[in-house]
Amino acid sequence: MTDLDTFRTETRAWLEANCPPEMREPMRSEKDACWGGRDQSMLTPAQKQWMDAMGARGWTVPDWPKEYGGGGLSPAETKVLREELRRIHARNPLNSFGISMLGPALLKYGTEEQKKRFLPEIARGEIRWCQGYSEPNAGSDLAGLATSAEDAGDHYIVNGQKVWTSYADKADWIFCLVRTSKESKQGGISFLLFDMASEGVSTKPILLISGYSPFCETFFDNVKVPKSQRVYEENKGWDVAKYLLGHEREMISGMGLGQSTGDPLVDAARGGVDPILRAGIAQFQVRARAFAIQSERFIDELKAGKAHPAQPSMMKYYGTELNKTRHELLMAAGGSDALEWESEASNHGADARAWLRTKANSIEGGTSEIQLNIIAKRILELPS
Repeated sequence: MTDLDTFRTETRAWLEANCPPEMREPMRSEKDACWGGRDQSMLTPAQKQWMDAMGARGWTVPDWPKEYGGGGLSPAETKVLREELRRIHARNPLNSFGISMLGPALLKYGTEEQKKRFLPEIARGEIRWCQGYSEPNAGSDLAGLATSAEDAGDHYIVNGQKVWTSYADKADWIFCLVRTSKESKQGGISFLLFDMASEGVSTKPILLISGYSPFCETFFDNVKVPKSQRVYEENKGWDVAKYLLGHEREMISGMGLGQSTGDPLVDAARGGVDPILRAGIAQFQVRARAFAIQSERFIDELKAGKAHPAQPSMMKYYGTELNKTRHELLMAAGGSDALEWESEASNHGADARAWLRTKANSIEGGTSEIQLNIIAKRILELPS
C-alpha cells in the first residue's frame, strides 16, 4: 500500500468510529447546520460531538498548518478526506465564516500573534464571525464605504453602519472594513477585527420574504478597537478585502453542489413526476455533475496557487444559478403542496422558504451582474 492508501484506510476507520449516525442524515433545514461559537447551548449532542472530534484532529480545516489548529494535511490527503466524508454522507462538522473567509485572509495577511490568537479558536468552533462589508450606500460600490475609524493613539474609534450582515445577531466577532483616510477610495480602507459584545455595537434583524432573517443591520457608536486588531497595514485593507471576497465567492458557489447527504431531486424524479419535469431534473443533474468536477479542479488549482484571480467569480455565478434552478425544480415537483407555509407536515414551509432564500444568492458576495462584468473583463478580456 502507498502512504496515501494507508491514510485513506486509517481515515475511513476513524470516521466510522467518530461520525455520529445523526450527522450522516440529510439536513432538514438551515437549523441543522452547526455554527459553533461561544454559546454552544443550541447544539445537539451529536453536533457537538462531531464538531469537537473533527476540531481536535484539525480536520475542520485539514489543510491549515497544525500550529494554527489545522490538520497539516497535504492537498492529496485533504482530497482523500473530502472523498471519505462524502462516502458516508457526513454533514459538514462546522459552518464558519472564520473558516471559509477570514481564516485564509489571516493566513496570508495576519501577524503571527493574530494567527495564534484567532485561528485555533476558529478551527475548534469556539468563535463565530460575521462580515462587516456592505453599507446602505456601498454595496456593489464597496470601496465607497463610509464607516469611519478615527485614530485615537493605540486604538480606533469606529462609527457607522453596515447592512446585510449575515448572522450579526448571533456572531461573537466581526471582521470589518472601515475608512481610515479620505484621500482615495480603495487606498483609505483598513481591515479591523473586534468583539460584537463591545460597547457601542448593536444589531437589528432584516426580515426577508422567506420569513427568516439571517441578515441584519449593524450599528457602531464610538466603538473602541485596539490597533493590534487591525489586519495588515493601515489604509491597505482593500488588499485583504479583495482576497477574502475570492474565498467568499468560492463558498457561495458550493451551494450549487447541493447537499452532501442526499439529493431530494432524485427522489422527486423517481416519484413519477411529469416527463418534462423529469427531463429538466436530468438536465440539471448533468450540469451539477459537471460543476462538481470543475469545482474539484478549481479547489486543487486554488490550493496550488494556480487559479485565475477571476475564477471565483465564474464559480460563484454558476453555482448561484444552479442553486436557484435546484430549488425551482423542487418547487415544481412539489406542486401546490410545496407552497404550504406553516404546518408540521412541510417542516414549517422549509422548501418554500429555502426557495425564496436562494434569490439572495445572486446578491450576496457580489451581485451576479458584477460577477459577469468581472468574467467579461478578466477572463474573456472584452473591452470595457
